[in-house]
Amino acid sequence: MKSLAELEEIRKRTLDQINLRKKREEGIRIVVGMATCGIAAGARPVLNAFVEEVARRKLKNVVVTQTGCIGVCRLEPIVEVYVPGEEKVTYVKMTPEKAVQIVNEHIVNGKPCIQYTIGAADK
Repeated sequence: MKSLAELEEIRKRTLDQINLRKKREEGIRIVVGMATCGIAAGARPVLNAFVEEVARRKLKNVVVTQTGCIGVCRLEPIVEVYVPGEEKVTYVKMTPEKAVQIVNEHIVNGKPCIQYTIGAADK
């Protein structure tokens, strides 16, 4: 860092990130597990499919993010959907095609795709 202006810019970016996190709590969050196991199982195309479908539909209240290990490697790629006021839904063994279906049915129409959830995988 070379100047006070540069320090102020770093401070502003950090505050913007904190505010962005607050805004995420108000809308729907789609979180894709992107640890090594998830990436090896195909999480990157799943993440891209969610980002593209949310953008294509111009959904302003939806944020697609990534995280590290969610904890059940045998069920990767794993995606968690957080809708304010509802329980989190965990989807497993995801594909880009399933991602598009989840946006269409769960995110837009409010009907979780039960057949792709962790509960259905354990049966």
